[in-house]
Amino acid sequence: MRLRIVALGVLLGAFWQLGEPADAAPVRVVVHDPSGHAVPQAVVMLHALGRPPHPAAPVRALMDQMHRAFVPDVLVIPVGSTVTFPNTDTTRHEVYSFSSAHRFQLPLYRGKPYPPEHFDRVGVVTLGCNIHDDMLAYIVVTEAELFGSTDATGVWSSLEVPPGRYRVELWHPRLADPQQRPERELRVDQGTTSMTFVLPSALRPAALSGRPHSWDAY
Repeated sequence: MRLRIVALGVLLGAFWQLGEPADAAPVRVVVHDPSGHAVPQAVVMLHALGRPPHPAAPVRALMDQMHRAFVPDVLVIPVGSTVTFPNTDTTRHEVYSFSSAHRFQLPLYRGKPYPPEHFDRVGVVTLGCNIHDDMLAYIVVTEAELFGSTDATGVWSSLEVPPGRYRVELWHPRLADPQQRPERELRVDQGTTSMTFVLPSALRPAALSGRPHSWDAY
């Protein structure tokens, strides 16, 4: 139940922050690799062009630890948000990150989490466990107005996107060059707007294998 609440909170945080515009339109972004295969868990971020930015409001998110894995293991949040890291696993974990966007360490624990971490810088935060090397996760901290992750069919959609021009930015843990995020421009008018985004190069091999779920399991 907690994961459902967190997911709902993050989705709500991705909606237009100035209220629901009367002329908002649905947008659908499909992400494929160069071979035409769907790319799940690609982070999609929409940045408005031609007007002052209105970043999504901060949220309170959660990243749990279960079965020696982070859940979820890719999380996208607005800048200024907080994340709590409970450990409902049967063993203790020590969460850490050396990423410049947010360096922190939560010494060995299980059960009740430490106070939430505040993510006040835009960037990608790579997480690990000092005890279990096969634990890996990512937090994408964004200043985009709308954002989310593609589903198993490689699709991300939003029903309420205000008309205008947007810079569509993609990120995925296995991009050939994680520092170079693919971008395209999108114009939203009346009616449904669709875009098929083909990655410029194939994804890198998974850093880990044999895990029960996640971005590296397909």
